[in-house]
Amino acid sequence: MHVDSALPAVRTETDGPVTTIVLSRPHCRNAVDGPTAALLREAFERFEADDGQRVAVLWGEHGSFCAGADLGAVNDPARRHELDPEGGGTGPMGPTRMALKKPLIAAMAGHAVAGGLELALLADLRVAEADAVLGVFCRRWGVPLIDGGTVRLPRVVGMGRALDLILTGRPVAAEEALAMGLVNRVVPRGRSRAVAEQLARELAAFPQQCMLADRASAYGQWSLPLAEALRAEGRHGVPIVEAEGAAGAARFVQGAGRHGQF
Repeated sequence: MHVDSALPAVRTETDGPVTTIVLSRPHCRNAVDGPTAALLREAFERFEADDGQRVAVLWGEHGSFCAGADLGAVNDPARRHELDPEGGGTGPMGPTRMALKKPLIAAMAGHAVAGGLELALLADLRVAEADAVLGVFCRRWGVPLIDGGTVRLPRVVGMGRALDLILTGRPVAAEEALAMGLVNRVVPRGRSRAVAEQLARELAAFPQQCMLADRASAYGQWSLPLAEALRAEGRHGVPIVEAEGAAGAARFVQGAGRHGQF
């Protein structure tokens, strides 16, 4: 495993085709200030640009995923994230306005709240430890969701559940989050990173063109009428039948996949 130790608050570790982006600000439960947001975005940009890296994991070390924006930096010009009044620019948490082309898995321990929840919502899949707590905790401080929370949360859990969390700001335990579809796996304490990285390796082992085409179709359908979305699915998928599907079908005919072994 290669470890890049040049970044103090954010570091990147690679293991084969899997990139793990580590958030490390233990003094504030991994809350994100302006410089840290920039480091996070740079780490994701490097992952996106590296053709050898197929899946990323985002993990907050020291027992907490991310407590959101570092409110202690709001009145510090050197540490705060300058906002665009027109809603453009990068998100205050760093990568949250990116449209990632490759899968991301969030590995969540402790608190994943406020902007930390918005970071987790950037991910395709979320693995939470049994004692993790999620929620829109910024509700109590008058800090709005401007890192995708009001957009991604309804798409993940539905409008009714999203409004419950957005309006009340209440804490959500891991098991409730699993029941509502906000997280995909609940694992024992201390296991989120290992489980997320194993899941990432499984995704990285699949035929990539097919998986990425299906992922792109799933995300792309949100803005399209049904008939157009179905045509777009075909445009994404038909070329893959020749590129990867025919070879996969031949392997199946030859006996691959029997007894659940791929």
